[in-house]
Amino acid sequence: MQVVRSFVLSIALLTCTAGVRAQDGAPAPGEPREISPRGALLADEQHTIDLFREAAPSVVFISTKAIVERRTGLWRSRREVVEGNGSGFFWDASGHVVTNFHVIRGADSAEVVLADGSIFQAVLVGYEPEHDLAVLKIDAPEQMLRPVPVGSSDDLVVGQRVYAIGNPFGLDQTLTTGVVSALDRTIMSVGGKEIAGVVQTDAAINPGNSGGPLLDSAGRLIGVNTAIRTLSGGSAGIGFAVPVDTVNDIVPQLIDPTSRPGVALGIIRANSGDERSLGLTRGMLIERVLPGSPAEAAGLRGASQVRRGNRLYKAPGDVLTEIDGESVNSILDLRAVLRGYEPGDTVLVTFERSGESQQAELTLRAIELE
Repeated sequence: MQVVRSFVLSIALLTCTAGVRAQDGAPAPGEPREISPRGALLADEQHTIDLFREAAPSVVFISTKAIVERRTGLWRSRREVVEGNGSGFFWDASGHVVTNFHVIRGADSAEVVLADGSIFQAVLVGYEPEHDLAVLKIDAPEQMLRPVPVGSSDDLVVGQRVYAIGNPFGLDQTLTTGVVSALDRTIMSVGGKEIAGVVQTDAAINPGNSGGPLLDSAGRLIGVNTAIRTLSGGSAGIGFAVPVDTVNDIVPQLIDPTSRPGVALGIIRANSGDERSLGLTRGMLIERVLPGSPAEAAGLRGASQVRRGNRLYKAPGDVLTEIDGESVNSILDLRAVLRGYEPGDTVLVTFERSGESQQAELTLRAIELE
């Protein structure tokens, strides 16, 4: 009985004390605490919020389905199953949606879900597996179509901030941030060929982000998120995006196949680090010359392995400096010059090899699209 009396007395004392604290203005035990004033957001935080609010309506969720046939004895059944999902974004006010080819590969139908939840059936306009790009189209009111502003990937620098918007693991309208981790990476496409000039970022990119936009701090498109390098299947801080300069060349041709096809030399540019190590102030260092390309036919050379004693050293390739007298110092310059030519045209290329200027004639070939 003594123990019970002590326990009851303790409760009474606590209750009494709580009442005193409440009268003094302090929170009673078990009551919510007073909320501290937040204050203004940091300028950097507000910028990110504004960028997301502006860009989010341009990003869509893509869900694909495939028809599966099953035979049981004499009976055959067909049913539609979910094939996969990914992200995309509006390219123009006509309803064209850009995404990755691997998002729609093997699908028989696709739905596009807008940021407001509206759902539209999509039709496939075209695809280019070698750069993992595809274009869909939906029939929606023009006021619902918000194209992403297009930037440039040729003037990107390592360290600048980037923003990825997509639908990782089906979680729509997800924003991740990071920086440009590296430039001029080369990855393998689903078509089994190399995609050169790829942007590497540490912004978290997970399954479902594929096809979504990578934006710069001005909210401009600088790449299409396409792949991650990971052992676990989740983001490990190494993501890749097809550069927007490549996207801006290929997508218009997919939308309008009757437009003048792009032309190519068949070269892959070396990374900027190799160019800096050689002290280049002009021209483009060639890393590889593609087999069977116009550049190979003209005798241009990429980097090679040279043996000196028991060691192998990397010998730099040719440095492309001019096409028909027009200076070429970047991929952007190269594409701008080639835009004025058609397949079959012959141009005079000027390049440097071992410090000596040389020239060769080259017959241009169309960029191959599937």
